[in-house]
This record gives sequence, C-alpha cells and structure tokens, in this order.
Amino acid sequence: MPGYYDISDILMEDEAVSVAFHVGANGVGLLDPGTETNSVEKGAKIDLPFWLAHELCRRRAVSITIPSCFGQKMKKDVQADAACVDLGTRYPYFYEFGCKLFPLVGDKSIGLFLRHTFANRYKEMLSKSHTASLNAIPKFVLRLSKEEYQLFEAARSSMVEFKKWRVRDLGLMKTTIVGHKRKTDLH
Repeated sequence: MPGYYDISDILMEDEAVSVAFHVGANGVGLLDPGTETNSVEKGAKIDLPFWLAHELCRRRAVSITIPSCFGQKMKKDVQADAACVDLGTRYPYFYEFGCKLFPLVGDKSIGLFLRHTFANRYKEMLSKSHTASLNAIPKFVLRLSKEEYQLFEAARSSMVEFKKWRVRDLGLMKTTIVGHKRKTDLH
C-alpha cells in the first residue's frame, strides 16, 4: 500500500479518466472546460483526475468509463506481443492504476488482463535483467511501466551481488587449494 507522501501514488492518481455525471453539480463548472456556466449537468461527460473521479464514484455521483489502456485495442496488442507494448511512456502506472480502477468500474476482466500482461512481460524482463549492462540502459527498459522497472532494477542488482559473491567465493577457494600441498607416502 503506497504511503501518503509517495510521489508515484500521487502521479498515478492524477491520471485523467472520463466520467459521466449521474447528478447535476453546482459550483464545479471549472471541471468542464466546455461549459459557460458554473455547473455540470446530469449526463455530462468530462475528464477528471482519478483521485476526484474515485471519490465521486464512491458517492455514486459519477460512473467511470474504462480507459483505453484497458480497452480491446490494448488487449489485442498485448496478445500479439506483450513485450513490445510501450507501457513506460503511455501508461507508466499501468498495474497500480488498473488495480485501483477495476473495483470501481466492476469489470472483472481488467484484473485478468493485468495478470496476463504481467505474466507475459515478466519472463523477458527477468531474463534481460540478468544480462543487462550496468552502465548502459537497454532500449526495452523505456517500455517498462514504473512497477516493472522497479522489478527490473531489483533483479539486476541481485544478479550483480550474486556475481560478486560468486567471484569472491571462487577466489577464496583457489587460495585455499593452492595453499595446501598433499603429503604423499614415499617411504
């Protein structure tokens, strides 16, 4: 669970979602740039930041439209080749956003889609994290979501530490093997 001061959580919740108002609302005309009055009419469809849409949805004042990142086109792209889908620039908080969104829209397929997407991308991400250079950032890293990038960095640093441990351990073994001479019985 992200903390109150977590910048990633703040940025994720600032993601715009489209909502449809179930009730009219006075004094919120600034939310709809297309209106000339200071109110939003019942049935109006506007984009709001997720944090506000979430709160209004809990109060049953709006319904949230499923964003394009969880739509049919995206699902087809992921099915074709999940590793090639650019989540990093288009949807940097894809998984966390999806986890917070799907209970509000009532679409269970979003949860399955998140799991399917992660499972298909995880294998390649993990294998590349073990072979990635420490100094250069591979091109595929730019396609990773923030959550995937954190896993990539954790796997890469684990591999670096493992290699250090393995080399250190082999160095000790060589030293101890060279230092001992076998005594032979030549009587």
